[in-house]
Amino acid sequence: MPAPSAWSGQVDESNVLALPPRQGKPAAPDRRIVRSTDGRGIAYVEAGSGPDLVLIHGSLMALEDMWLGPMTALSRHFRVIAVDRPGHGASDRIRFQDGSPWNQAAIIRDAMKALGLHRPVLVGHSFGGAVALSYAMSFPEDVAGVVAVAPICFPEPRLEQVLFGPRAVPIFGDALAFSGGPAFDAAILPLLWRAMFLPQEMPARVAAEFPFAWVRRPAPMIANGEDAAALWPGLTRSALAYATCPVPVRILGGEADIVVNNLFHGWNAARLLPDAQFDLIAGAGHMLHHFHIEEIVAAARGASGS
Repeated sequence: MPAPSAWSGQVDESNVLALPPRQGKPAAPDRRIVRSTDGRGIAYVEAGSGPDLVLIHGSLMALEDMWLGPMTALSRHFRVIAVDRPGHGASDRIRFQDGSPWNQAAIIRDAMKALGLHRPVLVGHSFGGAVALSYAMSFPEDVAGVVAVAPICFPEPRLEQVLFGPRAVPIFGDALAFSGGPAFDAAILPLLWRAMFLPQEMPARVAAEFPFAWVRRPAPMIANGEDAAALWPGLTRSALAYATCPVPVRILGGEADIVVNNLFHGWNAARLLPDAQFDLIAGAGHMLHHFHIEEIVAAARGASGS
């Protein structure tokens, strides 16, 4: 666990300027950054009012995935905060330290406390689902409930460990990320992003508005490599702790998901978690939060008691 930072609640109100020009495209979400007293920043966007809810994106993504997906519908019922996980989007990351879902959970929790959130519902997708569950197990008194969407819950060999894990290696990984990495990513990532949406097609709005080139910069891809390398120890710790989690959890998985085996991950996790429900959605793929938004909203409202 990283040494805790003191979070002052200081917020940078200006939009993050690192995004490339978006010729002819709608404006990017207006990020703000909450900073700790030692300068670490977590980027987020906010919408709506009501009970607090935090959206946590998965691998190879940034908060735009949630912003273009369920955020608008959720904001009709909640004060919604969508975050860039550490090292992704515009959030800071400490190299060799922040890859574990448990460490990311602690960082996001401290940032949300600094923003004044009170017992939020956590909605996490894929790796973000692992972070949300780690958050609930670490700080159960600070969480109203968890909605885990296609979460990865147990250690297993993963394609991302092969494709991106080498970038977690000191020195070599950085050299790889800044030399041959960009060309490799430009070739492979469009295929992976489209495969993530199967059997559905990527929504036209996502294809038009998601900042794919920005997300595949060398630094976020190093972060993806570190996340992949940290999965086995992080998820081993999670698997041993599920039975101790007192927070209500709703797990949603797609029956046609080719990225995460939801019966192995979600169904088995729900059997271990004391207060969990697992629902398998027929025909849905990995990105079901773009196609089954009403189910996400209903699960989140149930978790909040609203």
